[in-house]
This record gives sequence, C-alpha cells and structure tokens, in this order.
Amino acid sequence: MTSVPPTGSADSARPSVMTEPSLEMTGKDVDALREAAPHIAPGTRINVTFLGNEDLQMRVTAAQAVTELGFVPVPHVSARRLSSEAEFEEFLTALRDQVGAHHLFAVGGDPAEPMGPYDSSLDLIESGKLPEYGFTGISIAGYPQGHPDISDEQLWAALEGKDAALKAQGLHGTILTQFGFDVDPVFTWIEEVRRRGIDLPIRVGVPGPAGIKRLLTYAKRFGVSTSAGIAKKYGFSLTNLLGTAGPEKMISELDAGLTPAHGDVKLHFYTFGGMKTTAEWIQQFQRKDGN
Repeated sequence: MTSVPPTGSADSARPSVMTEPSLEMTGKDVDALREAAPHIAPGTRINVTFLGNEDLQMRVTAAQAVTELGFVPVPHVSARRLSSEAEFEEFLTALRDQVGAHHLFAVGGDPAEPMGPYDSSLDLIESGKLPEYGFTGISIAGYPQGHPDISDEQLWAALEGKDAALKAQGLHGTILTQFGFDVDPVFTWIEEVRRRGIDLPIRVGVPGPAGIKRLLTYAKRFGVSTSAGIAKKYGFSLTNLLGTAGPEKMISELDAGLTPAHGDVKLHFYTFGGMKTTAEWIQQFQRKDGN
C-alpha cells in the first residue's frame, strides 16, 4: 500500500488535480449539458458515451452540442459494439464532417463477444483509421482496481501495447481510469504505469456528487469495491444511504500525495446523470480552492 504524505507535503509547484477536470455525458444528456453549460469552463473536455441504447445520430448530435457550447468533445467508440469496419468508418466520418472532432476515447466495451471484427481498443488503434480520419488525441482506459473479467497481466500488456501503438502513429494519448473511492490503489497503479515507462497524461476517474445509495449502485455495476473501509476513506457512512457525497476527501488526498514524479495527473468526473450538479460542485470547489 502506498503511503500518502500529509497535506501540503507535495511539491507546491505541482498543479492541483482539479486543474481542467473533464466530464462525461451520454447521448441522452444534451438538454442536461445545455443547462449545466454556464457552470462549465470554456474548453473543458467532455466525453460522450457509446452505449448499447444509443445510435450513431444520437452520439453525433451530443458531440455537436458539446462543440456548439464551447467545449471539446471526446466521443467514445466501443470496439466490441461495432458490427463492421464500415460502421466504424461511418462513425469516424460523421464525427469529422459534422463535429470536427479530433479527440476520441477508444474502449473495448461491455459485450462478452465482439459484434464485429474488433475485439479490443488496440484493434481500433492498430487499424490506422484514427489518424486517417483526422483524430490526433486518443484516450485509452486504465484500471487501478483491476477488471472483474481481465487479469492484471492482460491489463498491463494491453496498456503497454496501446501506448506503443499510439506513439508509433504519432498520436497524443491520455489514460482515463475507471472511477473509484480509494486513493491507495490509484497511487500504486500510477507508480507502476511510470515504472513501465508509460508517460501518458492520466485522468483519474471520480464520481461527481451524488446520493450515496446511487454511488454504491454504480460502484457495484462497474466492479468497484464498496467495502466499509473504502466508504470510510471516501467520507460517508454505509448506515446513512440518504445523504449526498462529493469527492473532496479523495481530491485532497491525491493533491497531498502526488509529486512531479507521478507525471501529468488530472481528474475525470463521471456525472451519473447529474451534469448540472457536478458542474456546479466543480465550480464551487475551484473557487474555494483558488483554482
């Protein structure tokens, strides 16, 4: 377990993890994004999901809204949800021509079996189509707390493979992690990422402020530990499921423990349907913290 130095012991020259945080939305959250927009800093990166209950036009329309409101769209593309090479190319073409997007988050996706020719995000990257269609910044997934269906050895091999493939094509990469409640595995994982020579910027996933019961429901769905110990670290009680929790405790511990040796580390907020609530929380936190 990585020890966390006391608050204030980190290099004071290091920017806070709350510098330029990114957000996430689904294809159905366009109205919610418009409502939240006044509370979101211009140029904020906003990821747009690629879920099974969304179609191409819904995803593209959401990415268009992100651009129109002055933010940077980072559309997701799920390898195992693509039925064909043609569908992949159609999506990339729409994002290029209708959105002008240059960023993309390549992820394997939930289906146990691929619906088409792509089994992993590495397959998407190695296809060579991303730079062909004008994409220059590619986000990839990271798993500080592991994955319920993939071994740690496979996860590390995949991360190293994607890092190498991005660099071979001259693409700018970012690692975007699953959300969690505990800083200890995050520190341990970041240190291992750097030990392996991977110097990509990292965005640590955190849940936006939400009802505790909802947070625990999402955590269970995504395979994140919800033991009493984790809950205590996050700053809420399992016996009170009616309250609302924000990630203040995790942010303060990350800021206290991160040093320049950890590299570029920022936050990515999973909004869980609370786009405006999350945007307002970030705005208030940054004002209070002087960011």
